[in-house]
Amino acid sequence: MYVYDPAKGHGLRHDPFIAIVAPRPIGWISTQNAQGERNLAPYSFFNAFNYRPPIVGFASIGWKDTTQNARETGVFVWNLATRALAASMSTTSARLPYGEDEFAASNLTPEACRVVAAPRVAESPVTFECRVTQIVQLETAASLELNTWVVFGEVVAVHIDEALIRDGVYDTLAGDPILRGGGTDEYFGIAEDHRLRIPRPTP
Repeated sequence: MYVYDPAKGHGLRHDPFIAIVAPRPIGWISTQNAQGERNLAPYSFFNAFNYRPPIVGFASIGWKDTTQNARETGVFVWNLATRALAASMSTTSARLPYGEDEFAASNLTPEACRVVAAPRVAESPVTFECRVTQIVQLETAASLELNTWVVFGEVVAVHIDEALIRDGVYDTLAGDPILRGGGTDEYFGIAEDHRLRIPRPTP
């Protein structure tokens, strides 16, 4: 077994941590500030954390525009990153000056949401409109504050392309999501031959 102490470094060409915790859902988050200036950025630390009500969250390493906008307005929007939108999603990871519009820079269409003021990505087949519930600063085991913030939001409206609903069930495979891997440029997809059906044990 290869064993290392993260505090002392991993000794490898690239940090294995993010390659091991993979593939990860992509938090493609759209927001706008109090002046209505739009922002769109992908976060590789994103997931769902509660079922009813549905709560999702993303972690921002550093206090970034998305975090600031979410705090100012109390809302954010998650957009499904798909294979067809992969290049556009990657473009939105570029660091632009505060207030500059990533929608325009990536040729994506901002569309008004039903409940929250932030825009959604019109080209994305699935969107969650979210109201911020908590913004938590992470700490180490020694209670040292980190420059990492987790933004949690309750999903208050869901948009789904009707083509992805089959016999009343959302078709995860048809959504063609892309998922984050390790390295600086590694992404994964899902495929039918990777599907497993494992029945839950009965009491």
